Amino acid sequence: MNMTQSSKKFILTPQGLAKLEGEYDLLVNVKRSQIIQRIERAREFGDLSENSEYDAAKEEQSLLEHRISELEEVLHKAQIISETPKNGFVVIGSTVVVEMGDEVHEFTIVGSMEADPATKKISNESPVGQALLGLRVGETIEVAVGPVKSKIRVLEIK
Repeated sequence: MNMTQSSKKFILTPQGLAKLEGEYDLLVNVKRSQIIQRIERAREFGDLSENSEYDAAKEEQSLLEHRISELEEVLHKAQIISETPKNGFVVIGSTVVVEMGDEVHEFTIVGSMEADPATKKISNESPVGQALLGLRVGETIEVAVGPVKSKIRVLEIK
């Protein structure tokens, strides 16, 4: 792991922090013991070299432990943004109404751990999220998303 990755802060809203803490609690206190029980049951089937249930349970355990350690790092290095300042600029935590082409979209700019395009939460590290940071109402910027360039005009900052 390089130095920039290990010192990275994970920006979270209070809601995002609560969601990740809930996931961590579920994985550590419920899922971990369920997988251990599955491994124990699979061991009872005998020969482990041809035991697909055992292999599947060990693989699931590996993925679970990886996610637990990932969440531990995020929760340890979380930087909470509690209230969006009303300074007229787009910042992390802002909900922004923008015009892209002939369409109007509303996004909330969040840290990468909370990004969820399906619920209109875009990462501050994404091309659009990054481009919107620091803009004021009425400003327009051109953003390249892959091979496509789009003009984005800020209509409202909530």
